[in-house]
Amino acid sequence: MFDIGFLELVIVGIIALLVLGPERLPVAARHAGRWLGKARRMASQFSREIDRQIEAEELRETLKKQGESLNIEEDVRNIQQTVQSALNDVKDFEPLPREDENKPFIDHTTIDASDINSIKSHSDLDQPKPPSPKANQKSE
Repeated sequence: MFDIGFLELVIVGIIALLVLGPERLPVAARHAGRWLGKARRMASQFSREIDRQIEAEELRETLKKQGESLNIEEDVRNIQQTVQSALNDVKDFEPLPREDENKPFIDHTTIDASDINSIKSHSDLDQPKPPSPKANQKSE
C-alpha cells in the first residue's frame, strides 16, 4: 500500500524525537501503535465482510438458477406414473379369486384313497430300482 522503507522510518522517528521529546515520545508511539492496530483490524474486517457479501450473492444466484430449473409439477407426475405402473404390475400377480375367502386353498384334513394312491405312485418313482440278477451275471 505505502512504499515506506527503513530509511524513511528512521527519519520520521528522529523528527518525532526532536518534536515530542524523550518524555512524550513513548506515549505518542503507544497511541500511534494502537491507532494503527485499530485501522488494520477495521480494514481486515471490512474486506472479510465484502468477501462474505460476494459469496452470499453467488449463493443466491446459484439457488435462483437451481430454483428455476426445478419443475415440481413434472416430478410429481413422474412419481405418480411410476406408482401407477407398479400397482398395475402387482395386479398381474394377485392370486385367483376363491369361492370362500376363509377356506384355505388346499384342505389337508380330508384325504381320500385316490390321493393316497397317487402319493404312493410318486414315491415309487423317486426310489432307485435294485439291479436285476441277470445284469450281474452278464458282467462276469
